[in-house]
Amino acid sequence: MRHFSSDGVDIAYRDLGDGEPILLIHGFASNSLVNWVSTSWVETLTLDGRRAIAIDVRGHGESAKLYDRALYTLELMAADCAGLLDHLGVGRADVMGYSMGGRVAAVLAARHPAKVRALVIGGMGLRLIGATGDEDEIAAALEAEDGRTASEVASGYRAFATRTGGDLKALAECMRAQHRAIPAGALAAIRVPVLVAVGTEDGRAGSASGLARLIAGAEVLDIVGRDHMLATGDKQFKAGVLDFLKRRP
Repeated sequence: MRHFSSDGVDIAYRDLGDGEPILLIHGFASNSLVNWVSTSWVETLTLDGRRAIAIDVRGHGESAKLYDRALYTLELMAADCAGLLDHLGVGRADVMGYSMGGRVAAVLAARHPAKVRALVIGGMGLRLIGATGDEDEIAAALEAEDGRTASEVASGYRAFATRTGGDLKALAECMRAQHRAIPAGALAAIRVPVLVAVGTEDGRAGSASGLARLIAGAEVLDIVGRDHMLATGDKQFKAGVLDFLKRRP
């Protein structure tokens, strides 16, 4: 892993392959290794002749762990991504985010349009513009001694965060920060090619077509038969993204 300072926050990242750059932004409680390397995404992209730049979002992986929810806004996480591209001397890149990473990627495209050539939003449909409603419950499960009293969904997040070696306290604050919605109108600022890719069995993402209708020219990729977790490394997802990247201007 390599590191750089984003306005004083230590951010870890991977930089592999040569060719046109694509920035990869992982989901909540995951990291670049789990989301992009272990699923063979990095291998797929580099074999396609691309440079895969995978960030560990603040509070995750090998990046700095912060314990103030005010430091986990989507705007700050998007600024970390923009800063990483600047650090590497990359003027413009394709960007792919999954789940929470999809929200960060959308904010990056809206707030830093010159940095983004094309955008892939994975594992996130209409829920991208609103909270899921169970953020506090998930945060409480992350902080609980055993997490057993939480709902099945919250317990699942706790189990996943434990498996990925996450800092549960930092992740709880990050989750609480996700209450804040992205205004639907902000998506109108996105003027690059966009692909929205969601598993057809994903009960958390919301409607992929509903989100696509809010972004001019956005396309939809249905990842057939996959839920939120299993869609991440699915071959349909990979084939659809490679096709999208080949077709974009």
